[in-house]
Amino acid sequence: MSDNLSFVLRAVEDVAYEQRQIPEISDDQVLVEVKKTGICGSDVHYLVHGRIGDFIVKNPMVLGHESSGIVAKVGPDVKHLKVGDRVAMEPGATCKRCDVCKSGRYELCPDIIFAATPPYDGTLGRYYRLPADLAFPLPNNVSLEDGAMIEPLAVGVHSVSNLGGFRANQSIVVFGCGPVGLLCMAVAKALGAARIIAVDINPARLEFAKGYAATDIHLPPSLEEGETRSAYSRRNAEKMKKDLGIEDRGSKSIDLVIDASGAEISIQTALYVAKSGGVVVQVGMGNPNVTIDIGQLMTKELNYKGSFRYGPGSYPLAISLVAQGKIDLKPLVTHRYAFQDAITAFQATRAGKSEDGKGVIKAIISGPDVSPDAH
Repeated sequence: MSDNLSFVLRAVEDVAYEQRQIPEISDDQVLVEVKKTGICGSDVHYLVHGRIGDFIVKNPMVLGHESSGIVAKVGPDVKHLKVGDRVAMEPGATCKRCDVCKSGRYELCPDIIFAATPPYDGTLGRYYRLPADLAFPLPNNVSLEDGAMIEPLAVGVHSVSNLGGFRANQSIVVFGCGPVGLLCMAVAKALGAARIIAVDINPARLEFAKGYAATDIHLPPSLEEGETRSAYSRRNAEKMKKDLGIEDRGSKSIDLVIDASGAEISIQTALYVAKSGGVVVQVGMGNPNVTIDIGQLMTKELNYKGSFRYGPGSYPLAISLVAQGKIDLKPLVTHRYAFQDAITAFQATRAGKSEDGKGVIKAIISGPDVSPDAH
């Protein structure tokens, strides 16, 4: 194809289809014809607010970063890929020269070029250019739709395995049953978790989590009149421990807590339910300024870590877990849209449900001229 039709965010609440120039590739790059792209919450946030923190949309920007496709062109130095290969696309190109890149934490590279993060264009077009080492071949039993889901799965791998250090026969609590929370549960299950406890305020999402990967679920109680958030979080934690038989130490304790909600109450509760010496990983982001019980952090010697995207090894492990059948991504894809229906797809993701009332977990947009039924 000689055109590069793209889905462009021009301003807040203003999107349009535009023709963009087909990128030229360098010797170590590949050009990928994008076939499947998942909608991330960050895409919707840019559409609605025009910014996330210090990342501000100042010029028109192509949306999308959860993608897979077929290699359309390879640079002369690329030896491990060929035209026609099906690949998952890791959407963050780093400098590979700075201290953090060299130390194996390239996700912290100050010069990262990350798709659909201002000022860089994303993947919702016909073509996308990226370094060849960020295009990961998909095994025959992993579909292109699965390939698009590898990006959020890599977030789960990074937070649970890389940062959380989760091992077989350990127990985990995950706050938030959205796509990332569910995928964190899936990773824990694939790694041999003894217990996976899902927490959410939405009963329907909890039931989905129970059927997908969780062994137990917890629906927090209602906030009492005049109750502070801190007092509520402590009460919520105590109820959770009592109802689910959680202890501070030993085999009934919680080794790892993942907050994939970003909600202050979830963060506060996480510190109360984690075992002494346990790990809490912050994956979700809401209000950047929250109040926590620093005494819990200190007296329990909790290891509280931030998680930012994914790092070395995240994509290969994510693909391997899917290829081995240890993680099934298909139940998470609830909605599929043609490229010309991208606006409808964003509206459904933003609302949390489509026009027929069906709840959205993950919506996938097919590339130009690609059928939504072609998985």
